[in-house]
Amino acid sequence: MHPQLNFAVKAARRAGNIINRAALDIERLTVTKKGPADFVTEVDRQVEDVIIGILRDAYPDHGFLGEESGAVGDSEYQWIIDPIDGTTNFLHGFPMYCTSIALAHKGIVTQAVIYDPVRNDLFTATRGSGAFFNDRRMRVSSLLRMEDALIGSGFPYSSMEHQERYLRMLAEVMRKSAGIRRPGSAALDLAYVAAGRYDGFWELGLKPWDMAAGTLLIQEAGGLVSDLEGNNQFLQSGHVVAGNPKIFGQLLPMVARA
Repeated sequence: MHPQLNFAVKAARRAGNIINRAALDIERLTVTKKGPADFVTEVDRQVEDVIIGILRDAYPDHGFLGEESGAVGDSEYQWIIDPIDGTTNFLHGFPMYCTSIALAHKGIVTQAVIYDPVRNDLFTATRGSGAFFNDRRMRVSSLLRMEDALIGSGFPYSSMEHQERYLRMLAEVMRKSAGIRRPGSAALDLAYVAAGRYDGFWELGLKPWDMAAGTLLIQEAGGLVSDLEGNNQFLQSGHVVAGNPKIFGQLLPMVARA
C-alpha cells in the first residue's frame, strides 16, 4: 500500500471508532443546522480534527479541504475530507454513512479511502494501481443494458433550479432502468459503483469532499466518471455521472438532455 494511502486508512479507521462510539448515544449529541437539511454534529468536527491531526503529523507541509474546517494551507498536495458523509442518516440511526478521504496533487486525485464504520467496509485506491474492497481487487459491474441496471442517486436540497431539473432526470431514468436507490451518502454510493453494487450513479450539486475519493475508486475499478457535459470538471461543477462503461454511455445522454 502506498504510504500516503496507509496514513489515510489509519485516519479513516480512527474516525470510524469515534463515529461508532457516538452512534451508541446519538440523543446526547449537539446538533446545529448549516442550511436546509444540512446538519453538523460535534462528532463531525471531532472526526475531522482527528483525521487532519493524523495526516498533518505525517505530512506537515500538505494542505487540507475539510467539509467543516474549509481550506487550510497552501500546497500542491491537498487532503479532501468528509468526516461523516450522510450526517442526516447518522443522526437517525440509519446505517448508511461513511468517512471519505482523498489526496489531490496539483488538482488531480491520487489517493482515495472510503470507510463504512457500520459494516467495517474499506474501499481504497491509488491512481494507476487499481481499486480495492477490504484488500481484494474491486471492479465495476459488467452489466450491459440500462433496462437491467440498478442506478444510485441523491436528491439535491440546496437549489430549486437543481430540484426541478433533477425531477426530469429522475422520471427519465425511472422509466428506463430496473430500479433507483437513494440511501443518502453520495460518497458511499460512488464506492458502491466501484464495487459493482450499482451499475451507475448521478447527482447534482455535490461538493468536492462528497466526490473526490469515490470518483477515483470508480476510475481505478474500470468505470467512467464525468460531469453532465461528458468532461472531467465534476469536482468543479458539483454535477457527476458515473457507471460501468456500458451503463455510463447510456446514462449520461439520458440525464444530460433532461
